[in-house]
Amino acid sequence: MQEGRNDVSTLDEVLARLDANLEPALERLFSLLRIKSISTDPAYAADCRACAEWHARDLASIGFEATVRDTPGHPMVVAHRRGGQGSSALFYGHYDVQPVDPIELWDHDPFDPQIAVQPDGTRIIKARGASDDKGQIMAFVEACRAWQAVTGSLPIPLTLLLEGEEESGGVNLPPFLAQHAAELKADIGLICDTNMWDARTPAIQTMLRGLCGEEVFIHAADRDLHSGFYGAAAANPNRVLARILAELHDADGRVTLRGFYDGVPELPEALRRDWDTLGFDPKRFLGEVGLSVPAGERGRSVLEMVWSRPTAEINGMGGGYQGEGFKTVIPAVASAKVSFRLVFDQDPHKVRAAFREHVLARLPADCRAEFGEHGSGGAIRFPVDDPAFGKARQALTEEWGKPAVFIGGGGSIPVTAELKKALGMDVILAGFALEDDRIHSPNEKYNVTSFHKGMRSWARILDALSR
Repeated sequence: MQEGRNDVSTLDEVLARLDANLEPALERLFSLLRIKSISTDPAYAADCRACAEWHARDLASIGFEATVRDTPGHPMVVAHRRGGQGSSALFYGHYDVQPVDPIELWDHDPFDPQIAVQPDGTRIIKARGASDDKGQIMAFVEACRAWQAVTGSLPIPLTLLLEGEEESGGVNLPPFLAQHAAELKADIGLICDTNMWDARTPAIQTMLRGLCGEEVFIHAADRDLHSGFYGAAAANPNRVLARILAELHDADGRVTLRGFYDGVPELPEALRRDWDTLGFDPKRFLGEVGLSVPAGERGRSVLEMVWSRPTAEINGMGGGYQGEGFKTVIPAVASAKVSFRLVFDQDPHKVRAAFREHVLARLPADCRAEFGEHGSGGAIRFPVDDPAFGKARQALTEEWGKPAVFIGGGGSIPVTAELKKALGMDVILAGFALEDDRIHSPNEKYNVTSFHKGMRSWARILDALSR
């Protein structure tokens, strides 16, 4: 084949090669899944390095300049493939996995990957890391392998960055990005660690909420007090804290912190129209967890609330005796963990300051507050009118035969913010996991269809970005 040729007929050849080589691709994925790359447990440090080295060897075998880079923790893998045309891209994935506990809930060895057939005939890959993130990474790598085999090159200049600590905090990623920014910078970022909308509808996440975590302690007496002797006379931190937290929301579900909605516009109409076509069923969404009535801002749809509106949630509370039986005390201290999911241009530092102001303004005499910070990060949103997003959307639509949708995300993917901050690039978040993949849980799985059509999807996206 002519090197660098990527017209429609060449793409067809690449897709045909992926179809013909699905079984060898599964064998390579299974070899990777057998490596116990649990990053949070020091006992598996050698396995994490072995996994990084496996990736470097595999990428070198298809023409990448691949190296294993040491960090104070687990190593990174950086691989470059020059040549091609069109937009350059940086693909990010993580090779580490979550622990397998509780092991007794697995129905097989988590690191002995298997193909199983579900009652409806769906074939699934069962193993720790099958969906998060090894299967997703290898779908991308197999697309590159097919392009290399058919054309001798890739359609675009490409760099891969594979992290080994995503599941254990990722503390070494920001300094690594800062140190190697010139080497890693590209026109667009690609991340696969996301879901489809459903099993037949591909999706690109264009919005992810930020996060501000805070812990508050309310102190009163210098020790726990007998409630018979001191009841009503002494300040009760539990009651004080409960009142303060209850006043975080008004009767309509809006957060009451000063300036909380600064930087929060209404949802763009183009996205609202997109989301209206998804067929989202709020009754089913809540019913699956035993609920029925939306509890957030009055007048907002459930999808709008979980994707594009900010929240204040009380994640944990404690104070006084909580053991077996009963103990009549007024506690000396009460505490709560509170998190704020942030959207658009909300400033997490201003939100933290406003929360502390809210607490301090409501403290009665004889009480004092202490605070603990638990991380913060702004929201991320990417421009859906950027040509790269349109190309990727069209490529996904052509592969799946159903229009790809732009969706939001209720959670946070910190690496997206890090790539934007350190490298100044927007990121296309296009993954093929499903909501029932049981990531982080026993019996994690990845559909064979997700793997197969994921490979084909990435082959199409690489072609589209070259045009």
